[in-house]
Amino acid sequence: MLTAILVLLGLALVFGLILGFAAIRFKVKSDPVVDKIDALLPQTQCGQCTYPGCRPYAEAIASGEAPINQCPPGGEQTILELADLLGRDPLPLNPENGEVKQDKTVVIIDEELCIGCTLCIQACPVDAILGASKQMHTVIADECTGCDLCIPPCPVDCIYIVPLKPDLQSWKWPVPESEVNNAR
Repeated sequence: MLTAILVLLGLALVFGLILGFAAIRFKVKSDPVVDKIDALLPQTQCGQCTYPGCRPYAEAIASGEAPINQCPPGGEQTILELADLLGRDPLPLNPENGEVKQDKTVVIIDEELCIGCTLCIQACPVDAILGASKQMHTVIADECTGCDLCIPPCPVDCIYIVPLKPDLQSWKWPVPESEVNNAR
């Protein structure tokens, strides 16, 4: 019995060494421009840009296949940062890709109505929904990007969009009214 365990440990060590060598030998180096573009994108993985995630969109921007104005979650700020990074002129957000949400949102699931079909779990690009087949599901609010891709597949309409409650990190001062506006 002890001999069999030692043989298995030896085999595991050999396979580990082979995998470690292969990881170093066949490492794929990525384009640093793609990495910089990807770092500027919001990482919502929502697909509104017509690409399956932020990394493929970053690759398309770097290769010149896609314009810099296809990311509604990033909004104008991301477009300006991409234009600055790439030395391009900023463009207005392409309305075909969606519109910028003024307030951050998350989704919630009405747990009493949920039938546990798992369609929302399959649709969520960031794995923010927790649940099992024929069991109630719930949303991990800290992981939810507010892309709303889980809403259309829900057969019982138990998923709702709610504004993200401000906390110390996300709260902003309200814009003061100017005296010019008050005089009118």
